[in-house]
Amino acid sequence: SAVGYSVRFDNKTNDKTSIKVMTDGILLAELAHDPDLLAYDVIIVDEAHERSLNIDFLLGYLHRLLPRRPDLHVVVTSATIDTAKIAAHFDDAPIIEVSGRNYPVDIRYQPRDGEGETLEVPAAVRRAITELTREGPGDILVFSSGEREINDICESVRRHEPDFEVLPLYARLSSKEQQRVFGESKRRRIVVSTNVAETSLTVPGVRYVIDVGEARMSRFSQRTKVQRLPIEPVSQASANQRSGRCGRLGPGVAIRLYEEEDFDSRPEFTEPEIQRTNLASVILTMASQRLGSPLEFPFIDPPEPRAVIDGVRLLHELHAVESPAVPEAGNAGRDWLTDTGRALAKLPMDPRLGRIVLAGNDEGCLFEAIIIAAALAVQDPRERPREKQKAADEAHARFVDDRSDVLTLLHLWHAASKKRNELNRRQFTKWCRDRFLHAQRISEWFDTIEQLRSSAEEMGLPNSYSSNFDVSLGPGADDPSNWGDDIHRAVLTGMLSQVGMRIERSHEYLGPRNVRFAIQPGSKCFETRPSWIMATTLVETTRLWARNVAPIDPAWLEAPAEHLTTIEVGDGVWDAETGRAMTTETVRLYGLPIIADRLVPVDRHDPVTAREMFIHHALIEGDWQHQRHHFEATNASVRHEARNLAVRATQRSFDDEYDRVWSFYDAGLPAHVTSAP
Repeated sequence: SAVGYSVRFDNKTNDKTSIKVMTDGILLAELAHDPDLLAYDVIIVDEAHERSLNIDFLLGYLHRLLPRRPDLHVVVTSATIDTAKIAAHFDDAPIIEVSGRNYPVDIRYQPRDGEGETLEVPAAVRRAITELTREGPGDILVFSSGEREINDICESVRRHEPDFEVLPLYARLSSKEQQRVFGESKRRRIVVSTNVAETSLTVPGVRYVIDVGEARMSRFSQRTKVQRLPIEPVSQASANQRSGRCGRLGPGVAIRLYEEEDFDSRPEFTEPEIQRTNLASVILTMASQRLGSPLEFPFIDPPEPRAVIDGVRLLHELHAVESPAVPEAGNAGRDWLTDTGRALAKLPMDPRLGRIVLAGNDEGCLFEAIIIAAALAVQDPRERPREKQKAADEAHARFVDDRSDVLTLLHLWHAASKKRNELNRRQFTKWCRDRFLHAQRISEWFDTIEQLRSSAEEMGLPNSYSSNFDVSLGPGADDPSNWGDDIHRAVLTGMLSQVGMRIERSHEYLGPRNVRFAIQPGSKCFETRPSWIMATTLVETTRLWARNVAPIDPAWLEAPAEHLTTIEVGDGVWDAETGRAMTTETVRLYGLPIIADRLVPVDRHDPVTAREMFIHHALIEGDWQHQRHHFEATNASVRHEARNLAVRATQRSFDDEYDRVWSFYDAGLPAHVTSAP
């Protein structure tokens, strides 16, 4: 047909398609084989105000492309974007304003703090609801910051306003719960939502809005090097977008639970993602496509140099680039990438997860590594409704592996895969629902697995299965031969900076760079408290939590993190039994002692000192356990005779005997000999 679409796992286009609707990720992927976008005459970038990494990268790329493609037309559309900045980015492109059909919205400010007290958010929301119920009929949409805050508001409103139907709306809700928002109701509704209801979807029947004025923002921490989810005030553009949701059916009323002066002091637009997230993925893509240094790329809002440095350091941690230093302009091409980096650029996923796939090939468990990497790339299909948490936990318990959350993902895949093959779609959806699993997310997980398998096949990676883990045996870690160490090592290779050592007998762990975190309750490892763990996710909310945890042997870190470790060497001591100088070494990764006081030969770190100790202790002093060599007897006889001659010849001194013998052995012993054979 003339109009088609292309999304991650579905392509409905053909040679007759004139208009192709696609995600920004699909278009970026096409750049690899069509860098000048010759397949298109017009590119329309919609919802540009979201300012995601992909959108900002695409806008920068189009800025560079247009001089080479003067025939290409670019249209950037958005309801709440900084039009002047975008126009300036494209050499003062014309701005076309299209008036919407919104009705007027009466915006009222009702701050939580006043008259000597500060109301809790649920109480402030109830106060606003009371005011709005006097305005007339219509549903109320409440904007809050996150899942926990939404549930607190819902519980409070249900207790005090029994005549309303109160519905939460956030990403982790089951699809059935989310669909309730769009169904019909005989009662007046109050929908309490995250910012997902700002632009991503439209809640029907809304005549009133209550805006708490906050949202959880994903933000990369320069100190801890992990992604945080702090609650922050929303921008003016976001607040206006929220209030506008009640002006679509008729005149509306929006109550903001903060001062008007607070609104006026807020930034006009939401900070773009490129300025608050890790840039490793973007930098890898730029290097693989030879787009130059990220510091020179024409981003609309260039990232801070520190953010670029952190992105490059993560790529270096994954052994994707040759150096942790940010390359200069012109030196950030494919030659800067290692073989691992070039392979990662071919995998359609986050570099950390791609590294798991490559390590799975090295460990001989590519099959399992792909399943786990795909699971981490999509939203967790396990649902845990607030009112049915116990039932959900019991349903999920049948998939839990006694040793690690990582292996639990394989058991979940095995069970779902088996049922997916046995049942039709309707039956499988019911099977998922009965076990508190999101059928659509399961399907997305399985589609991602197939996509990764295709990529691995194109890269020439042969399929391989774990030699010490068989998922068909079911959950349990009774048999040490089925503990999946090879799988854990593969996952660990992508998580080198997300490991921790338990602090004494506590539930707290010491991670890289003195960061402290705890295992999230609900993890199997929360109960077992292993001495060392890795986590596929570290996220900061009320504190820093580790999610998807598995126990590790810290010695596993030495090989994949060799380029990141430091070694502390102790003093050398002579070992007569082995005939060589020995010392201890402590190997540290980001400050953590992954190997402590390991006994090693001195010549591993200091061959000169090792040779000197061998000459002194073994050859001169004879302090070594071995079958006596002929030269030793001869040399001892010569030294004995020399001493006798010195005694008889009173005019001569033999005080420099040691120096003479040392010089003899030093001159005759090859430089590479540092110990007994």
